[in-house]
Amino acid sequence: MTEFKLRLFVTGKSHLSERAITNLRRICAEELGGKYRMEIIDVLEQPHAAEQHRILATPVVIKDLPPPLRRVVGDLSNSEKVIFGLDLSSVGGTGASTAVASTAVAGA
Repeated sequence: MTEFKLRLFVTGKSHLSERAITNLRRICAEELGGKYRMEIIDVLEQPHAAEQHRILATPVVIKDLPPPLRRVVGDLSNSEKVIFGLDLSSVGGTGASTAVASTAVAGA
């Protein structure tokens, strides 16, 4: 069983941050069941983590595992773009995965 490791970077307790958290939790529940670990990182509280992962905009989610590394920027309200951008489509059998090493999907 493949376990997904996701990191969601947000900025404070803003409406946009809260929406991204809610949307990612919903997508994970629907697409991944219990096969994921999610870490939420507030860049105001952990600026070193943002620097280490080269975070330039928030909210952004990074899929560390399974490879390849993927990134999606935005409030994550467009489920289709998030699923495609994080390469989750193969999990639910709804589409083929791509071979892109790192992807950013703006406005997701």
